[in-house]
Amino acid sequence: MVLIRSAELDGQYVDLLLAEGRIMAIGDALPAKPGEVVVNAAGGALLPGLHDHHIHLRASAAALNSVQCGPPVVSSAEDLARVLNEQRGKGWLRGFNYQESGDLRIDRAWLDRHGPPRPVRIQHRSGRMWIMNSAAIEQIAMVVPSDGRLLDSDEELRTALPPTSIDLRPLSLLLLRQGVTGMTDATARNAVQDMREFAAFNLPQRIILMGRLLPDCPIELLPMVGAVKFHYHDHDLPALDAFAAEIGDAHREGRGAAIHCVTQAELFLALAALEQAGPIASDRIEHASVASDEAIAVIAKLGITVVSQPHFLAEKGETYLRDVPKDELGLLYRLASFRRAGVPLAAGSDSPFGGLAPWLSMHAAVNRAGGFGEDEALSPEEALALYTGRADAPATPRKIVTGEAADLCILDCPWQQARAALSKVKVTATIIAGEPVFIADQESSISIPAPAQAPNRVRL
Repeated sequence: MVLIRSAELDGQYVDLLLAEGRIMAIGDALPAKPGEVVVNAAGGALLPGLHDHHIHLRASAAALNSVQCGPPVVSSAEDLARVLNEQRGKGWLRGFNYQESGDLRIDRAWLDRHGPPRPVRIQHRSGRMWIMNSAAIEQIAMVVPSDGRLLDSDEELRTALPPTSIDLRPLSLLLLRQGVTGMTDATARNAVQDMREFAAFNLPQRIILMGRLLPDCPIELLPMVGAVKFHYHDHDLPALDAFAAEIGDAHREGRGAAIHCVTQAELFLALAALEQAGPIASDRIEHASVASDEAIAVIAKLGITVVSQPHFLAEKGETYLRDVPKDELGLLYRLASFRRAGVPLAAGSDSPFGGLAPWLSMHAAVNRAGGFGEDEALSPEEALALYTGRADAPATPRKIVTGEAADLCILDCPWQQARAALSKVKVTATIIAGEPVFIADQESSISIPAPAQAPNRVRL
């Protein structure tokens, strides 16, 4: 059993008793019993554990050992050449988050001329393109365009690349430090084998996987099953009837459809297909990057959830201001308009294509970047709610009451202080299923055991 002392909950200071993975009691000066683990909250706010509702776990783990090729580290061709050549070693060099700007437009010839003499591949910030040098192209068994730029070729590239071991534990620890108790992996290709590999890591967080249709999913893996992910783009949009039929297949598995929508065309097709298929409560729109008032009205009518990335405006605002038509800037990553329309709203990092830190995302939701519709800003409480919803119903808030699952985080200050400076929030403890899995002042002693059986090597 675990006893939390002196936690601030809804403006009151209380103790909580946790046992069997749940909150057993909440009260004033609860008696301690022999053998109980005591966590002193010291007056810090007690909150539901955070859930990242849209993340790519393997790619995020790989990014921890990759080169940041975009802002704020890289903003020019000179910057990129410097960071690439600073990396030691002779094996494959993986970069991510590259974006064109000014004189920074790279291809195979540029990498051969300015990069290191080793295999190099760099992922565009959209996640849709890889740029490779000649040394890399020579080592893979596939045809690559002469400029070294591979667009929408992840499946072929994954087969051609040498397999790499990915360790999710460092990423898990980073998220525990942020108070994250659960994650939804939004990778479209996830299948049963991927679920087995994630389960083998035995991470402390609760993990849900979106992915493909799973007609023969083993019973023991069902708790990990999320929505069916649809990832179409403007250039390869399906016919309406075919798309509606695919959504119907997902619904017949008892699963929602999670549809990637970063343009108005993608969004309106998704909404039309959902309407034709018949929406269900677990359907969701991922990103809703550009949403007109008309689109918001349709989303509200259908009753489906939007999972946004408020931090993208802070991280990529300069690019949006340069590249997005002026009359669409106020339509980017809208928040308050969704809430006013009654649309269920949640958020996720979209890491590694966005920053991992949920508190910075909340800060961005409250302190809306200039030029992007300041009236779309949320209150701190509304921003927090983006990350405290249920995994299977992202906009349905989890509550700290007796009988609920004990997935919690404790801050280093009361909520009234935290809400005024979300970007500076520090988490002092993270608790999952009633067990403290991260305590800030004991961090050096915290580790996640290695998997009993090493997961298969993967290609990323």
